[in-house]
Amino acid sequence: MLKTQQTTDARIAIEPDFDWDGQDAYLFDIDGTLLRSRDRIHVDSVPWSVHRITGFEITLAGVQLQGNTDTAILREACRQAGIPSEVLEQQYDAILESMRNCVAERRHELEPVVMPGVAEVLGHLAQKGALLGVASGNLEAIGWIKIEKAGLREWFCFGGFSDQLPIRAELVRQAAHKARELAAPRRRSAMKICVVGDTPRDIEAARANSLSVIAVATGRSSFDQLLECRPDACVSSLADLLATIQSAT
Repeated sequence: MLKTQQTTDARIAIEPDFDWDGQDAYLFDIDGTLLRSRDRIHVDSVPWSVHRITGFEITLAGVQLQGNTDTAILREACRQAGIPSEVLEQQYDAILESMRNCVAERRHELEPVVMPGVAEVLGHLAQKGALLGVASGNLEAIGWIKIEKAGLREWFCFGGFSDQLPIRAELVRQAAHKARELAAPRRRSAMKICVVGDTPRDIEAARANSLSVIAVATGRSSFDQLLECRPDACVSSLADLLATIQSAT
């Protein structure tokens, strides 16, 4: 049973036996978890690149973006637009490269906002010796550009992205595998790895890989929606999660 705490602003629910800051490695989602974007450069790179490479017009209206992956979003938008599959497959790699280049060329226009408590939690976990990585539906080059622009790159040494893995559970598995490779051999088999994300899909991907998960309600999913998915910890923000330690000292 999740133990729930609530103040006027903060909501926190943590399984009694879950040591949230005692895991060996953490896999952070980017959008909605580490940061949010005040611009549409990444989102708009998808239809812009499809049109540039294929000449077809697409829209992301009606495509589930929350918790999705760039490669799955691309395929679904093209399917909705009626683009022949053979056209997409022939131009698929070129479209992805165009998306990467679009964001890279406009990186000076990116406006990321770091979510509350992110830098402090990353510093706290790093100080405890945890490995910090990324598990994101972004294309890798785009994900790292966002993190660098937000001033968070120093904390992360590995990641799992959607370039070759459109299914979130698979990119989480890739990130977890990299975490184990970076760990000392004697720690790998019993390594405790935790996913940190803001959507039900992050929770599902963690469970698909038998990993623990911290859900943060800083994206579009509410605290109650995330709590229904039974994460190991559910918090209104990472700042509120860190406050549980500070209030106990």
